Amino acid sequence: MSLKKIASMVGTSVSTVSRVLNNTSATCASRELQDRIWAAAHEIGYLPNEAARQLQKTGQNAGTVIHVSIILARITSLEKDLFFSELFRNLEVELMKQRTLIDHVIYADESFSQNLAASDGVIILGRCSQKLLAHITGQNKNVVAIWRNPMNFNVDEVICDGKKAAELAMRHLLSCGHRKIAYIGDCSYESRYIGYCNMMIQNSIPMDYSLIKQTDQTKEEAEAALYELLEQKSSGKSDFTAILCANDSTAIRILELLRREKKKIRESISVISIDNVEASQDTVPLLTTIHIPRGEMAHMAVNLLLDRIAKAHEETVRIEFPCRLIQRDSCYTV
Repeated sequence: MSLKKIASMVGTSVSTVSRVLNNTSATCASRELQDRIWAAAHEIGYLPNEAARQLQKTGQNAGTVIHVSIILARITSLEKDLFFSELFRNLEVELMKQRTLIDHVIYADESFSQNLAASDGVIILGRCSQKLLAHITGQNKNVVAIWRNPMNFNVDEVICDGKKAAELAMRHLLSCGHRKIAYIGDCSYESRYIGYCNMMIQNSIPMDYSLIKQTDQTKEEAEAALYELLEQKSSGKSDFTAILCANDSTAIRILELLRREKKKIRESISVISIDNVEASQDTVPLLTTIHIPRGEMAHMAVNLLLDRIAKAHEETVRIEFPCRLIQRDSCYTV
């Protein structure tokens, strides 16, 4: 009955609702429809049939369902970051499977008004400051974080090291013969930027800081960064044959712009990035990227949080997933 209710609330079919709530694929429905379905599911406290049957079988009531809050510590909108958008969707599916409901979704600055003490636990997505973490743990001790590099904070964390991901991307570019490699992304205490710098130094490649473009890793700032690089290239101020983008959102926009400016650019420019979001499989050329296993990270984070809530472990736990190269068509040999 809940699926029918959700379908009625959003004006779609029961089968579409079922596919969205049981599948993280972006092809199930439009993004706008997926968002409305998930919002309706949260509004009515929907649980899958198997979870509802289990509650009934064990004589539990709705009060025994676990409630968590999710804090998006690094972004101001899911629409601006494809990786966090897909990771968030993975979390929604995993939490639903585990009979766990979401109390709050918080875009955090240094403080917020929601009462985290009312939730059984908290999941943090993205790097946060010590000040923000202290604010969170001051209200709730059951915390697990998902981020790209170890933060050495006293909370459970699930990571896929961004420095290692960038180093893997750089190794691929170097194996293709590139030595003039630009970087577009966040450079402030950012593990991916550190990985880029490390590989340049290890391979005795002089750092050309004019090829390093600080951005907030959105498509808008990616465009400005690329045109600065192309202007430098055409004027002879600096040259590059490849670009490492800190995330796929940036790289997807870069590939679009390179296609648009193809007649003005005499040689092919290789592009590689980090994340392997679903949209990276639809670019022209297909984007070479580093896979971050967001589904597995979401699964482990939820289970780690539930274990913490059940007081099954007390020591701080860190789980690290490896990254891997997804070799497609956007990198060329020089």
